Amino acid sequence: MQYEAVIGLEVHAQVKTNTKMFCGCKNEYGGEQNTHVCPVCLGLPGALPTPNVEAIRQTILTGLMLDCRIAEVCKFDRKNYFYPDQSKNYQITQFDMPLCIGGGVVLDKYAFPKEVQKEAYAAEGKKIRLNRIHLEEDVAKSFHFDSESGIDFNRCGTPLMEIVSEADMRTPEEAFAYLTTLKRILNYGNVSDADMEKGQMRCDVNISVRPVGQEKFGTKCELKNLNTISGARRALAYEIQRQIEVVSKGGTITQETRRWDDATGQTYVMRSKENAHDYRYFPDPDLLPVRTDKGLKIEAEAKMPELPHKKKDRYINELQLSEYQAEVLAADKALADYFELAVSGTKHGPAIANYLINEFLATEPDTANILIPAKHFAQLADLVANGKINSKQAKEVLVDMLSSHEEPVKIVEKKGLAQVTDLGALETFCDEAIAANPKSVADYKSGKLGAINALKGFVMKKTKGQANPALIDEILQKKL
Repeated sequence: MQYEAVIGLEVHAQVKTNTKMFCGCKNEYGGEQNTHVCPVCLGLPGALPTPNVEAIRQTILTGLMLDCRIAEVCKFDRKNYFYPDQSKNYQITQFDMPLCIGGGVVLDKYAFPKEVQKEAYAAEGKKIRLNRIHLEEDVAKSFHFDSESGIDFNRCGTPLMEIVSEADMRTPEEAFAYLTTLKRILNYGNVSDADMEKGQMRCDVNISVRPVGQEKFGTKCELKNLNTISGARRALAYEIQRQIEVVSKGGTITQETRRWDDATGQTYVMRSKENAHDYRYFPDPDLLPVRTDKGLKIEAEAKMPELPHKKKDRYINELQLSEYQAEVLAADKALADYFELAVSGTKHGPAIANYLINEFLATEPDTANILIPAKHFAQLADLVANGKINSKQAKEVLVDMLSSHEEPVKIVEKKGLAQVTDLGALETFCDEAIAANPKSVADYKSGKLGAINALKGFVMKKTKGQANPALIDEILQKKL
């Protein structure tokens, strides 16, 4: 019997704000432990929360980017549970009246892992529906040592979006593409840095298996706090196989929460799964409902960015980039912004895209902090297009430019790479080539047009590679 997986994801993304969700403490990664805290985020008696308007606005913007319906009224609730990382013994979240409802994420083939992109074409354009996006506060961070544990409350109270998908994914690769696409959109809206290494984006996975063709879902397990996109893919691949082996042998899947150990490549049981009613949700008595239709939604709409798929289409239609070039550049907002600076003063978009993708990205730079002025790439493309240097020389200039950060014009002058474009000098060299290669001349005149390459090679050697190839070709064809 064949089985298929049913996968739904709950993505937690920290919202990019100056302060925490319900107090004035800094929302900053990397501060000294337990220094960005106050009575509100520590949950001390008598402290009253105040909602962060910017966090609400940023969450609405996220909903708009993901085509959600924005609730006109939402409220905050208390989710009650005891755990050391939550000092109040409850978390302020949204239960039955979230900010954003519905929406979806459309998968692009280039968001899939590179090694499966060809096979992923069938899933291109598939829409993974969203159930909701709600806004809550993050918890503290626990540290476990040999004989003791510690807690850093700096993260506690950070604004946190929970983006909940429907169970529309069927493979680990689709989950990979979903997370990759979602991360790009969050970056484009500047609503979250979504840096998984810093814990700014984490993922819980709900997964079950069922016989192919069966509509009813199987019993699901949850994998908690996956903190890399590739790790989520590996964890899903393992868990799918584990569940298939259990049910194919007549066993039963137990609903439970499991953890992924990246070192061993296995999942392990953490606890049996709690149901939602165990949390005893009720409206937070310290917080009033929030209306979004009185300005917040309008303010968020004014901040809507050009999303990656729209930018990709514009690059193809207006700048004549290839689909691959457009996808690579549009996938990274910082790189896309840099490319647009470079292309703003020139018409040679495809050439600049080629330099950035095939040469510049090969050095694995930090695209958010590029030290080379964008106009240098435009200048290099112009030098080639205007016949000042050829494509081979351009690569030599580019290598120097990437290391020295000098202007291409100065590098060409310093290295003496300017092409020979003097017609008189080139005609003399072409005459020498014809006189020195009678067989190639005869072959060309007999219809073997490729024979002209030997003559062009002679001229290039004579000029030490600095002759303009287009001019050489034109002169030789006239003389022959």
